Amino acid sequence: MSSFRLQIVTPEGAKLDSEVEALLLRTSDGYVSIRAKHTDYIATLDIGTVTITVNGEERKAACGGGFLTVSGGEARLVATSFEYAEDIDVARARAAKERAEAQIQAAKEAGAIDLAKVKLARALNRLKIAE
Repeated sequence: MSSFRLQIVTPEGAKLDSEVEALLLRTSDGYVSIRAKHTDYIATLDIGTVTITVNGEERKAACGGGFLTVSGGEARLVATSFEYAEDIDVARARAAKERAEAQIQAAKEAGAIDLAKVKLARALNRLKIAE
């Protein structure tokens, strides 16, 4: 199967720089699959699952948003946060979920709910990927 170069970077540093067969991720317009010889492309990313296929094996990660560019047959994903399933601390993610739910309740009472909803979405995505 054909492959292409994929780079994944976050504020914490590089997460991947390798040849891959496929990339499936959630953009602001829905899920997109990138494969070798994909046309040039740019998209903003939503909180969601990223699936990377290498040698026929899939690896999943939680992405906290960012953007993707495909140019000249190479892809670059710049993520605000990116955690492979095996690196997610489930206890910490559950605690973040509980804090976010409490913040949503408090925000409802104060009329400022948007940030709390984003925090909950990130925590739920991380738990989904890890479990």
